[in-house]
Amino acid sequence: MDLTFTTYTLSNGITVIVKENHHAHSVVVRSYLQGGANLEKVDEIGLASFTTSAMRRGTQKHTYTEINEIVESVAASVYVNTGRHLTGFGGKSLAEDFKLLIELMTDNLLCPTFPADEIEKLRGQIITDLKEDEDDTRTLAGRYFREMLYTFDHPYGRPIDGTLKSIPGLTRDDLLGFYHQLHPQAGIVVVVGDITGAQVYQTLEATLGQWQPDHSPPDTTLPPPRPLTETAQCMHPMENKSQADLVLGWMGPNRRADDFYAAYVGNTILGQLGLGGRIGQSVRDTEGLAYYVNSNLQGGNGPGPWFAYAGVNHAGIGKAVSLILAEIRRLRQEPVTDQELADAKAYLTGIMPLQMETNEGVASILLDMQLYKLGDDFISRYPDIINAVTKAEIQAASQKYLDEKVYALSIAGPNFEG
Repeated sequence: MDLTFTTYTLSNGITVIVKENHHAHSVVVRSYLQGGANLEKVDEIGLASFTTSAMRRGTQKHTYTEINEIVESVAASVYVNTGRHLTGFGGKSLAEDFKLLIELMTDNLLCPTFPADEIEKLRGQIITDLKEDEDDTRTLAGRYFREMLYTFDHPYGRPIDGTLKSIPGLTRDDLLGFYHQLHPQAGIVVVVGDITGAQVYQTLEATLGQWQPDHSPPDTTLPPPRPLTETAQCMHPMENKSQADLVLGWMGPNRRADDFYAAYVGNTILGQLGLGGRIGQSVRDTEGLAYYVNSNLQGGNGPGPWFAYAGVNHAGIGKAVSLILAEIRRLRQEPVTDQELADAKAYLTGIMPLQMETNEGVASILLDMQLYKLGDDFISRYPDIINAVTKAEIQAASQKYLDEKVYALSIAGPNFEG
């Protein structure tokens, strides 16, 4: 696999990556700035998400209604959002509307006015969504799992969208305070589509490149979360439900860790291949206990969670947990089989070419390459990286990160015993 691209640097230091694709007459822009929910204080949960959503609600040039009308008139999209470490912005349009896309994108980013009436409308929508989450077993199981694994004192343990307690108390000044921390330093813009690198650079330099804030970039460093020393369990009873959702897991490797790919292949065998890997075969297919069951590895800037999750009839929760832990024990104690390893490698090397078939997929890969410093030749090296993973490395990663005796377990649904 090969992915040639061109790199530019704007006057304010933002790196621009351009991948020309003249087979699709559209352009995708994906970008990020340093700083997201990791900049929030413990009493400001949801501030980053609230702020970035509000940035699109009106600018010095356009009202929220006008922005939507312009975007819809050319069948484009423009967004600003946030994650735990980053603030993202970008959009998509036809190639002929690229300049308009950039104008709208930079207008949202650099000139938001945070209209008071729109802030209150947005607050109401967020609160409505949070109330709906309170009735969703899967959402609640995931929320309490993170809180137990990382604690509420660490940004990794808090919900990005905020809580019913925090959102009502956030003021317009709070939103402005977060917004004014944003800075172009270490920012990345990726553009993929039917456009030339020269066009992209000239357009971005004349707009985004003129952003020269007089404040320093925010301090985005975080203390490492403290690992669990004993099992933590939480049961959130919801008597109006017939199905329970559970999340069981640990802190995994970050994206740059030497053993990330060993864990990545191991997780594919554990809960991804087919209809849920080993745990799917055991919990769902053999015992019929789960509506769905999978595992996930979220390696990012920090030690993201490595976890199994399932939707289970409440009467079978105890047995489902025991079966998942049994598969964890087996992954730690026994090498995976030759067939499992071959199947996992074939799957993981096969999904990369599929991702590269769309401009959005290419942009996502290029962003990850920059964010995690994977190297400009990552795409060509990727098959060799995956194929080099050994049984012993998978077993070592499993022994390091997974523990059938110490874990976080969160359950939301009808009460149960056992």
